[in-house]
Amino acid sequence: MPQADADSRRVVTPHAPVAPPRRSPSTIELLLDAAAEDAVRAEWDALAALGLSSLAGHTSASNRPHITLAARTELPPLDAGVFTDLPALPITLGAPVLFGTGERRVLVRSILPTAELQRFHATIHTAIGPGEDAPHTTPGEWTPHVTLARRLRLADLETALGCIGGDVHSRATSVRRWDPATGTTTTLATLPQG
Repeated sequence: MPQADADSRRVVTPHAPVAPPRRSPSTIELLLDAAAEDAVRAEWDALAALGLSSLAGHTSASNRPHITLAARTELPPLDAGVFTDLPALPITLGAPVLFGTGERRVLVRSILPTAELQRFHATIHTAIGPGEDAPHTTPGEWTPHVTLARRLRLADLETALGCIGGDVHSRATSVRRWDPATGTTTTLATLPQG
């Protein structure tokens, strides 16, 4: 509530505390084989060619099709031993899905949540311990996906769906860490392809 300053007779309004700016989370991501990456990039390009929202417009070298396993503003380093004896991981990119609410949505390719993939995700989260996970990466609520567009207008959905092909069968090739503070990616492990 405003208070009168006795000396100057001016009104002083207390300010609410200013929250620190939100930092983008660091992520641990699963990368796909070259054929699947090419298929996703072709869908990005098809969306962009029609003037629709697409990740094709994000030209940073770090922008690769991926599956986010963990996302936190405070993400501890991972010991290399975490990746010992991890299995080869078959990956299937499935039907398109929309995330979000409102006029603009996130368009993604769903990923078939196999038992192997779920165990892999659980192994990563056990290794990093408890923390404030982004909702889409929290164990028990994880929705594995590959993002195609971040701000697709609902009015453009039918056109966008025409750019998306059938299932894509792939293998996960590696695990990387993305650090938005430094703009760098670090390969954490190369996965077996047997």
